[in-house]
Amino acid sequence: MSFMTYDEFNDFCASLKHTTHVIQWGGSDVWKIGGKVFAIGGWNDGESPAYTFKVSRISFEILKEKPGLRGAPYLASRGMSWIQHYGEPGLCEAELKDYLKESYRLVSIGLTKKKQRELGLNEDL
Repeated sequence: MSFMTYDEFNDFCASLKHTTHVIQWGGSDVWKIGGKVFAIGGWNDGESPAYTFKVSRISFEILKEKPGLRGAPYLASRGMSWIQHYGEPGLCEAELKDYLKESYRLVSIGLTKKKQRELGLNEDL
């Protein structure tokens, strides 16, 4: 299974509405919606690319046990439901994209109602 490249990751995150990109935390690609982080590309000492994203509590409990996935460094240790995809076999590209979209959604619904309205998000909720 081949890993999504950082360029592919960045292209995918850029395709989501109203996202912003910054380089921070040691050169990681950090993607935000409404000023809040939903995905991070980087933060891995290994040879494979690493992608970090927010998940539901249930998904966190399931995913953290899968080979190639773990509770995200720094975030999971603080009780947050963030997973890092760092090695094989991990997730296939389609699954990873689904989790990135879900992270975007989870973070967007945590924004203030005013910010959600400004960005035209979650109007169907």
